[in-house]
Amino acid sequence: MNTAAVRIAFEQNIIVVPFDSILPLKQISDETKRLVRYKRVAQSIAEVGLIEPLVLSKHPDENGKYLLLDGHWRRAALLDRDETSARCILSHDDETFTYNKRINHLATIQEYFMIVRALARGVSEEKLAKALDVNIGHIKRRRAMLDGIGPEVIEMLKDKMVSTVTFDVMRKMGPMRQVEVAELMLSASNFTVGYARALLAATKQADLAKPERAKRIDGMTPEQLARMEREMSTLQQDFKAVEASYGEDVLHLVIVSGYISKLIANRKVERYLDQNHPEILEEFKAIVSVTSLDHTVPESTAR
Repeated sequence: MNTAAVRIAFEQNIIVVPFDSILPLKQISDETKRLVRYKRVAQSIAEVGLIEPLVLSKHPDENGKYLLLDGHWRRAALLDRDETSARCILSHDDETFTYNKRINHLATIQEYFMIVRALARGVSEEKLAKALDVNIGHIKRRRAMLDGIGPEVIEMLKDKMVSTVTFDVMRKMGPMRQVEVAELMLSASNFTVGYARALLAATKQADLAKPERAKRIDGMTPEQLARMEREMSTLQQDFKAVEASYGEDVLHLVIVSGYISKLIANRKVERYLDQNHPEILEEFKAIVSVTSLDHTVPESTAR
């Protein structure tokens, strides 16, 4: 591998930039400043200072000017405190979409790393709890949240909103099983505690973090656990089989639907089917209608 070809996304040094040189891409309204999450950010800055630097890129047309890619709330909170500059990191990517598409702000694991960094800088748990407007138990719980969780799982779920209790459930599984469960959660886009507990119930005894201990799930007998383990194992195999063939099946459906659409667009063909095989014509129309609807979903959600 040629490491010289790898491009670093950010400058490695933090720089201090005056706000006069930073051009925000959006303004923070008074309504936004009344949100609890914004007040938490402002309180955090007031108590412990700026933990996460702003993210900038060089302005393509104006020398000495920077575009603000990330940190609009932090900038607004600093300005309200009459600050004139901020610690920043410089991104080589000048498109806010490209930057933000990689980040889901306030994701559970990101909050964990923010808390750990603040504690490493010498901020006490009491002060951090006050800054984030939470009780100290929340900080202690977040601090230990990823204990026993494999690094592969942390990487896979780093930008997802995952309950801390979900990690408690996953901690009861062995490293390989944790990875399997994370993959299933990502495939199903389901990171709830209930789903994690169901997957724990379906986990074989040998795949538990402590296989010598009998598996216990509140409200379920050993016989029910054994039956659920078998059923979930079969369900997971079926799910993986469907997932493996899904792309090819969709491609075939699109090709067939396109052919059928052109076929029934021919008035002679449509008239013949309507007179002699109306049930087939209805099925053809249903296939084309469903496929067309599927195609419009990504476009509408993209907005």
